[in-house]
Amino acid sequence: MNRTVIGALSALALSSLVAGGLGVTSAAATDNGATDTSVTSTSASDRDAIHTGTTKLRPKVKAVTYEGTVALSNCSGSVVKLPTSTDQDPALVLTNGHCLEGGMPAAGTVIVDKPSSRSFTLLNATAGNAGTVRATKVAYGTMTDTDAALYEVNATYAQIKQRYNVNPLDLQAERPSSGASIKVVSGYWKRTYTCNINGFVPQLKEGSWTWKDSVRYTSPCNVIGGTSGSPVIDAASGKVVAVNNTINESGQRCTMNNPCEVAENGQVTVRRGIGYAQQTYQITRCVGAGNKVNLNLPGCTLPKPRAAHAGVTSPLVTAAAPGLPAVR
Repeated sequence: MNRTVIGALSALALSSLVAGGLGVTSAAATDNGATDTSVTSTSASDRDAIHTGTTKLRPKVKAVTYEGTVALSNCSGSVVKLPTSTDQDPALVLTNGHCLEGGMPAAGTVIVDKPSSRSFTLLNATAGNAGTVRATKVAYGTMTDTDAALYEVNATYAQIKQRYNVNPLDLQAERPSSGASIKVVSGYWKRTYTCNINGFVPQLKEGSWTWKDSVRYTSPCNVIGGTSGSPVIDAASGKVVAVNNTINESGQRCTMNNPCEVAENGQVTVRRGIGYAQQTYQITRCVGAGNKVNLNLPGCTLPKPRAAHAGVTSPLVTAAAPGLPAVR
């Protein structure tokens, strides 16, 4: 996960956490009959290669700026508009579930309509601070199957445009394509990473969490702490297709800050220095009129809260994992 280390590491130190890449020795091991684990070693040309047709023309690339991105106290995010949203709807801010101010939700926990007064620094196209918007609630948040959170804020899209001259980012309703050119735009660091979607991971495991159908980046998107929650923008359409959430920092297997890939056949693969994101098209199927999250809408596949957890977050994180201090 890429939540920043608050008051402990400088940006330079954070960058060093993810220095290096895939140049590690290939290995295979079993743990008491467990699935084989491989640490891949791939050339830059191979891992950065994308599948393109020989006759299809590439669409014209639209300029991607910082407009609509936000900085949180510990993460990045963006003001997003859904295909069904209107200008008069309360705006929504998208970030990671592990960026929630109450701590990282336990596996199996889903948060819905939990009051919040969190503030977000809104950026303009040139990464200047345009103003501040404040949350009224966590409309949705989880680290189960995905790592995403939606905050409802105290201003409509029209009011944000009028007050700050900032437009939201559009959330794409379709699944992104492998090979697509993408940009990870961090409002926290005011930094943009450019790479491609290298593929999709059936299961991505990190610590006690498992995420499904995750986006794998090519190596140039070597994201760092504080980039968590950044919008992943399709460079051709300019729309948000995923939310950045983690990178394998040191080549460990399935540990905190070292996610591992689990294939459909159970094969576990570790890719040191490779980052990942969670797709967001599913969110568009779970938000209805008035920008209200409705997990009972047809086609909505986001995890639902258990009755005992509806509107309730997991306990505060009191012990910081390496590189991931609790936010208090």
